[in-house]
Amino acid sequence: MSIWRVKPISAFEADMKKSDLKRVLGKWSLTAIGVGAIIGGGIFVLTGTGAYYHAGPALAISFIIAGIACVFAALCYSEFASILPVEGSAYAYAYGTIGEIFAWIIGWGLILEYAMGSMTVAVSWSGYFNKLLKLFHIKLPDWLTTDPASYTGEGFSMNLPAFLIVILVISLLIKGTKSAAKANNAIVILKVSAVIFVIIAGLFFINTANWSPFIPEATQIIEKETTHNAYGIGGIISGAAAIFFAYVGFDAVSTQAGEAINPKKDVPFAIIASLLVCTTLYILVSLVLTGMMNYQDFNPLGKYPEAIKAPVAYAFDIAGQGWAGSIITVAATIGLISVLMVMIMGQSRIFLGMSKDGLIPPVFSKVNPISGTPKTNLMILGGIIATVAAFTPINKLADMTSFGTLFAFTMVCIAVWILRVKQPGLNRTFKVPALPVIAVLGIAINSYLIFNLSLDAQLLSFGWLIIGILVYFGYSKKRSKLNDTTTEE
Repeated sequence: MSIWRVKPISAFEADMKKSDLKRVLGKWSLTAIGVGAIIGGGIFVLTGTGAYYHAGPALAISFIIAGIACVFAALCYSEFASILPVEGSAYAYAYGTIGEIFAWIIGWGLILEYAMGSMTVAVSWSGYFNKLLKLFHIKLPDWLTTDPASYTGEGFSMNLPAFLIVILVISLLIKGTKSAAKANNAIVILKVSAVIFVIIAGLFFINTANWSPFIPEATQIIEKETTHNAYGIGGIISGAAAIFFAYVGFDAVSTQAGEAINPKKDVPFAIIASLLVCTTLYILVSLVLTGMMNYQDFNPLGKYPEAIKAPVAYAFDIAGQGWAGSIITVAATIGLISVLMVMIMGQSRIFLGMSKDGLIPPVFSKVNPISGTPKTNLMILGGIIATVAAFTPINKLADMTSFGTLFAFTMVCIAVWILRVKQPGLNRTFKVPALPVIAVLGIAINSYLIFNLSLDAQLLSFGWLIIGILVYFGYSKKRSKLNDTTTEE
């Protein structure tokens, strides 16, 4: 029972034929899923944390670096999606090319990526929701909207809105992928319109003094008993690493391949299209935002403590344009729901793929015959995500999400290169141009960004991987479906 055994391509094809998932997603629905996950996580959530804790006005450069890193990974993802159009994303790609232990480690990293990403978005949604309530002169008590680590009062506290939005999204996803995709399409139109509005309206309120210095001098931010290195060239790089999870949307496209109508053509198209559109919007919004509002004003312990949770809306409020802030608050509150929806949907499909292979318990691969969704899988995930989101601060969640994303992207760049060498004759409807160059660049830049995450995020994430290895040898290796077959490639 070698830990490097490979799942045969024929086994993936057999899985596709007997899958209970419904193929209901076309090219544009898949692209909307990518845009739905990408637009929101970065623009409505991480622009504040990225500007204050990392890069200052140079956040736009951080987005450019992260976008370049993503292009290399996206091309590699696209080639894989044209060969193995199945749910499971990078996990499935590695299982069919490099081997089971490698696939398991990627899958375990993706669990961290999607779970932490979902929690981060839920916490940020809570910030926008509370701001929305204030428009109607409703204010929830602090102990019901603040995680224990950020709560300055005494006694019990939790982020109740973050908890409840996860439960709501789970209930929508359980009903079926087609209805969830329709809801996502509508929300994406609203979000993209809101982002274009932010860019155009914000241009009139930019104070160029806020861009000076564009790259602030490197310093340390001290909060309570912790210190954080920020700004300078190092801050730009760490900013690119910290905001990286904002680009997880194109990975989410690949997790939906099992429900795509024509996955070999449409998934590569959706991956590349969603990345190009969203990277452009990210760069423009970050420039407008840091021009409208001084990056120091995102300090959660400063004059505007809520700004870091709802940065775009607060930028317009501070500019004296409350009406615009209100429009953005409504759009972001609705728009972040689709980000959460896509992330939880992606997480559940990765669990589904791993469970089908026997690497995690079979309860995660049960598909409801009526809705065509993994109902129990979604309910378990929802309970965990909702609980952690209610009790954890946003900056810890974002960094750990980026680790999972960067790790998966690095592994995909390695795996697609190996597969090209091992099986050059496979039918590929999309091929990465200049693969050795693209793969090496993807591996190098994504690995470099991992080592520029915060030390806490690195330690917690590597701890997570160690736990994953223990789970593999204690449970997964013995129960792998490949134990039941003598066929190995």
